[in-house]
Amino acid sequence: MIAILLPDLRGGGAERVMVDLAREFAGRGHAVEFVLMQATGDFLPEAQREFSVVDLATPRTRYLPGPLARYVRERKPYALIANMWPLTSAAVISRALSRQSCRLLLVEHNTLTRQYAAWGGLHMTLLCTSMSATYRFADQVAAVSEGSAIATAKLARLPSDQVTVLHNPIPQRPIPRPEALAMADAFWACPRGVRILTVGSLKEQKNHPLLLRAFAAMGRPDERLMLLGQGTNEATLRALAADLGIADRVIFAGFHADPSPLYATADLFVLSSDYEGLPTVLIEALSFGLPVVSTDCPSGPAEILQGGRFGRLVPVGDTAALARAMEDALAASVDREALIRRASDFAPEIAARKYLDVLGLT
Repeated sequence: MIAILLPDLRGGGAERVMVDLAREFAGRGHAVEFVLMQATGDFLPEAQREFSVVDLATPRTRYLPGPLARYVRERKPYALIANMWPLTSAAVISRALSRQSCRLLLVEHNTLTRQYAAWGGLHMTLLCTSMSATYRFADQVAAVSEGSAIATAKLARLPSDQVTVLHNPIPQRPIPRPEALAMADAFWACPRGVRILTVGSLKEQKNHPLLLRAFAAMGRPDERLMLLGQGTNEATLRALAADLGIADRVIFAGFHADPSPLYATADLFVLSSDYEGLPTVLIEALSFGLPVVSTDCPSGPAEILQGGRFGRLVPVGDTAALARAMEDALAASVDREALIRRASDFAPEIAARKYLDVLGLT
């Protein structure tokens, strides 16, 4: 059995990735179980329909080693995939306490040096100390992009060749049904050709203020910008849209478990992040043949877009450059088949095979 450890199943990128991987593992004949600190989140019903879900009912990571050690001792999984520090470090301690020999794979989904840069020196010292003390005892350490792998190796004081790159999978979603497309069209409430989509949690990392300012700078009253996601910054972003005079042209769409109809009816996808691990939303946009504009942030966009071959890259934080790139992308012709082929490089079967190779299960 493969056990997948997460804080919960909120509607985030890492959680989406693990549910998709679990489905692929199961399709290859492996039993899969989700082990959650707390059994909550947008993807929980989906996971419960297909997999066993264990609720450790643990509110804080510091309390995790005991319950997780008991789980490992009782369930005896062949492998445990622990996602995202500090769960990763806690998983190493838990396996030691359990006295079991399950294979342990630690996976980082972000560039931690950027994610925690504003938390102060004490927190960074804790991060480095805990990672260097625990990661060397895992069977495998991985990250979702080359940039995040380099950062992980540096923080954990591991040789760079001891951190494997495991790209996130993006499943080929079925073509949305006509009624779903009609509902999406109504949601946009504007004609084709001017629909700009972004997908991601409404949090500081994604730098949605940059996107709103760039959109305002474009100055075309027929264009619409849709923010698909939820988060603590929504009220602030709504206020900024009002201040910029674009509130009537910005759609706050909330969380959608299946965003396919909105990708399929958009004309441009934009990512404005300050940093990422591997932004799967870019790959998902490419899978719909959707042209892409992204900040060239660490890490992942340049890797996915192959340095600009499959989408436009702009400097982080540059409002004018982002606005120009969005205007140019909307005006340009698009080789949609080439974009779809690039997205297929991240197919779930490819990602799952690499995970299973690392776990010794192929």
